[in-house]
Amino acid sequence: MVATASQTATMLTPRSRVGRATSVLRYLRRNPLLVIGLAMFVGLILFATVGTFFIDPAKDPYPLAGPASKPPSAEHWFGTDAQGRDLFAVMVVGTRLSLKIGLLAGSIGLAIGIVLGLVSAFYGGWLDSVIRWIVDVMFTIPSFLVMVVIASLLRQYISIENMALILAAFAWPGPTRAIRAQVLSLREREFIRLARLSGMRGPEIIVRELLPNLTPFLLAGFVAALIGAVYAALGLEMLGLGSQREPTLGMTFFWMQRFSALLRNLWWWWGIPIAIICVLILSLYFISFSLDEWANPRSRRSR
Repeated sequence: MVATASQTATMLTPRSRVGRATSVLRYLRRNPLLVIGLAMFVGLILFATVGTFFIDPAKDPYPLAGPASKPPSAEHWFGTDAQGRDLFAVMVVGTRLSLKIGLLAGSIGLAIGIVLGLVSAFYGGWLDSVIRWIVDVMFTIPSFLVMVVIASLLRQYISIENMALILAAFAWPGPTRAIRAQVLSLREREFIRLARLSGMRGPEIIVRELLPNLTPFLLAGFVAALIGAVYAALGLEMLGLGSQREPTLGMTFFWMQRFSALLRNLWWWWGIPIAIICVLILSLYFISFSLDEWANPRSRRSR
């Protein structure tokens, strides 16, 4: 039987721990994209956290924080927008809020997908048929258009948490189908049969045997869900369907279009948010690509 994560941790000797750390370093050296992606993502997190020490929470990033439409200067590092908001404060708060939306939506969507995928593949029967039917129906629905309708109806009640819930409601079919396929390939393995013969029940097998073996795949799935949530949130907010009380990255683009920043040549208003979004998307794609190589051994490069 394959050892569980807790059993493996207790059996690791100092030499094996050194060997494990060496293999991790070797993997990172073989995958520079993962290192670059993690560095970029951690840099954004630091910008969104450490940056709060350089803004005044009593007024930033809300209107009338400074003179309107001013280019970057020593007083306003990223300039100001047409409402007089300091764009450095807007980017600090907006990056944190956009990451919060993506992490919440991705986590909830993946959690639902894990539960449904595990139950569907492991138990089979009518449960599998019902879950597969629901997933197939969800894939036929134009999810973004439905999210637009829902966000429009709930426009005055939209908050960061509500936006994450709307996104999560359509983020679970993909992870459900992918996790189901992985569990179907694992449930007939020898270690699962031995676990059944040893008297372990279904939930115990799922927690102690299946989930540890799905860890690389789940990490890759989480990053993919995060990318999808970030894209969907940006799309809804650029249409003005986000929380207009919160300066997220998507809502920054909405106000930029509303006040014709491109026509007025306010390059700092659109250039800086685009740069931050590019860093965010690229970092997630680099991490996703590297984790996919880890989760799918057939795609690994031999060196």
